[in-house]
Amino acid sequence: MAAAVTAAPPPAIATTLSTLLRRSKNCIHSLRASRRRCIYSDVVAEPAPAPPPPSRRGGHAGTRLEEAVPAGEGRSRVDAWISARLGGGGVSRARVQASIRAGLVAVNGRPVSKVSHTVKGGDTVSCTVSDLTPLRAEAEDIPLDIVYEDEHVLVVNKPAHMVVHPAPGNANGTLVNAILHHCKISTFTCLARNSIDDECPESSDDDVDVFDVDQFNIGDVSSEVREAIVRPGIVHRLDKGTSGLLVVAKDEHSHAQLAEQFKLHTISRVYLSLTCGLPSPYSARIEVPISRDPNNRIRMVAAPGSGHRYAKDAASRYKVREVFCGGGSALVEWRLETGRTHQIRAHAKYLGNPLLGDETYGATKSMALSLLRPKTPSKYHGDLSNLISKIDRPCLHAALLGFKHPHSGKALEFSCPPPDDFTEVLDELRRVTLTSDGQDSDGVAQFSD
Repeated sequence: MAAAVTAAPPPAIATTLSTLLRRSKNCIHSLRASRRRCIYSDVVAEPAPAPPPPSRRGGHAGTRLEEAVPAGEGRSRVDAWISARLGGGGVSRARVQASIRAGLVAVNGRPVSKVSHTVKGGDTVSCTVSDLTPLRAEAEDIPLDIVYEDEHVLVVNKPAHMVVHPAPGNANGTLVNAILHHCKISTFTCLARNSIDDECPESSDDDVDVFDVDQFNIGDVSSEVREAIVRPGIVHRLDKGTSGLLVVAKDEHSHAQLAEQFKLHTISRVYLSLTCGLPSPYSARIEVPISRDPNNRIRMVAAPGSGHRYAKDAASRYKVREVFCGGGSALVEWRLETGRTHQIRAHAKYLGNPLLGDETYGATKSMALSLLRPKTPSKYHGDLSNLISKIDRPCLHAALLGFKHPHSGKALEFSCPPPDDFTEVLDELRRVTLTSDGQDSDGVAQFSD
């Protein structure tokens, strides 16, 4: 683990985050009040010519590619190599990946089944693009906490327990279903996607990603959808259990521009979490690759060294903001340099301080209590037990999101305090800490920007 003192955040971001933390010390507010406390910069996007309507792709079933990798060309993933050659024809990378998994791709005459298979100069690649069964997402009247909206982008404050996009077996109740209703689109036919990488679980939510809305089955789509220009484009994701800010693109240009900002790591993202125990040192940078846990498909693992074949580089910066119960827990701020699946959760586990409520990564209720009780008077042990028993998700919240508007280029910054369930835990930890220490509010161990 590479550890170094975190550089001071940009003043605007630091000020906004400090405001959020001060506000979160107040009494618990209703959901409606919480929405009013979301903050965004007072920026109006400059008018720009509307982007052209999205291309309507055909089925592409039977599209074939047989080509040799140019001599001297470096190694690359077979799905990426094929996509680069067929992408101009409207064939999505997800479609190519499905074709690989279906056994329709061969390298040097031998079928390959892994999308991450490596090809190199001199290899001969043959591929037939598969005809896929579309997944129909229905509009659903699900309330959205909209922080910002214009004709190009939508910023929402996602509640915990909401899945971002539909998937086979989970086609309803998602953020995309809610956005379809909000954008007045009754149904949408979309490519039933798997994970970007076959080494990642299908439930992954943190990877920067394009949700491929693919109108290839035009005959089965209503005229309303065929004529629709607004398409909900999920550019990045949050775990089902993670609350907070997420940006949605409304047109292809915005989608591409935002995706490029994520790729270049110019997006500002700040998360708040509550941990089991106290990270040491208080401020550091973690640069440890992340891979799928070979023993648990729905979990990732920090994999230092080169022992994991499919590990991806991952870097996070964290800073302890407050300490509770003598180090039994802490409020920790996270800033992502990369956007890997479950990155914060895996890096927190690597530190030995998994997030409160994150049983997938080892934060069991017994572990949390074993850390909170030792330096807390016994009269508060019952309160702590009740508190921990109510936590039903990892205590992680995407508190701040900043990016350049994809059309005007103006800097936009949004922030929103944690929801009630997170705030209730935070307030109770503060109460127990202060009361057991016999101190006022200034007695909580806090760390400034």
